[in-house]
Amino acid sequence: MKGSATDSRRGVAGDGVMASMAARYGLGIPARKATPILIALVVSLASVLAPPARGARTWLCQTYQTQCLKPAEAAAAPPIRILAFGDSLAAGYGLPHGQGFEAQLEAALRAKGYDVRILDGAVSGDTTAGGRARLNWALADQPQAAIVELGGNDGLRGIDPRDSEANLSAILDALQATHIPVLLSGMYAPPNLGADYETGFRAVFDRLGKHAGVIYDPFFLDGVAADPAMNQADRIHPNAAGVHRIVARLLPLVERLIAEVRRR
Repeated sequence: MKGSATDSRRGVAGDGVMASMAARYGLGIPARKATPILIALVVSLASVLAPPARGARTWLCQTYQTQCLKPAEAAAAPPIRILAFGDSLAAGYGLPHGQGFEAQLEAALRAKGYDVRILDGAVSGDTTAGGRARLNWALADQPQAAIVELGGNDGLRGIDPRDSEANLSAILDALQATHIPVLLSGMYAPPNLGADYETGFRAVFDRLGKHAGVIYDPFFLDGVAADPAMNQADRIHPNAAGVHRIVARLLPLVERLIAEVRRR
């Protein structure tokens, strides 16, 4: 009923709270004259000026719409998925699983505190044409970044560098279309095919490395090729020590790749 004791008590209590909040934020309004407009103003000020009890960090993230996570949410976040898309060099040909490129790279990144998963997209004997043909299959695991290491078998077979470039360009374009940042690691042709072929083959990767959004490494086997201590008996595929050297050299570039993922 209007004017009942209950209504009176509710009015006094509500006005008292609003007056107290108004005083806290410098609004001098009488306890019994808190209009709906002033009430809304005080509540709005309180929500902006006073971080809730659940923590200033969470409040700041929500208030300013940043993308930071609560500690529990961060711990539950899935690892960053990086596709190793290549041939036998990335597949770890001739090595136990734990000593191959993919395994050593994942271990090195985790040792530096990165929560990552290296997706196996490497097929021994693959050419750039083979990689182009199976790219959609490799993308089924929804990678967030990719390391493209293809071309070595093209060089060994003497494939026209123009064909290699067309295939690699199509791969890079497809990854870019799905907003996947790329580390392109290039390859040199064997010298027995002649200087002209070697120069043309090398130029393919130099051109592709200039594509927007591509992090470029000119030679996957840099520091390993032609070193007997770093290679298996075939003198083509790196041994475990050679893979370790490759991973150590590429690690800063992969960290840049992860930074690109986090910016997206």
